[in-house]
Amino acid sequence: MKKGSLFLFIFLLSVCARSFSQTTTPPDFFAGKWEITIIGTPNGNSTLTAELVRKDGKLTGQLINATDSTAKIPITTLDEKGDNLSMAFTAQGYDVTIDLTKVDDDNLKGTLMNSFEAKAKRLK
Repeated sequence: MKKGSLFLFIFLLSVCARSFSQTTTPPDFFAGKWEITIIGTPNGNSTLTAELVRKDGKLTGQLINATDSTAKIPITTLDEKGDNLSMAFTAQGYDVTIDLTKVDDDNLKGTLMNSFEAKAKRLK
């Protein structure tokens, strides 16, 4: 009886420890301001600021051009899947997508239109 209780206790302890040790992205990880740099475009590197907010459980936001802070571009689609963020917006009549993946708590990396390297840094 004692061996069975001891085994059960150790088993439950290991299950609890395993469930707490898994790391997941917090639900508001992507919310906030991010400086996104697009590297190697025909016009050189380009920088945008993404302002992402969570409204009614859904992530929304806008992009601001670094060269003209009055030019605000609404993000038409934001899709979160774990450590990945995909966003879409319209620029100069074209539908543009950026796919980013979490690197650490303050950095993301990915691509613009699967063609240009993109890096994002959390602004504090």
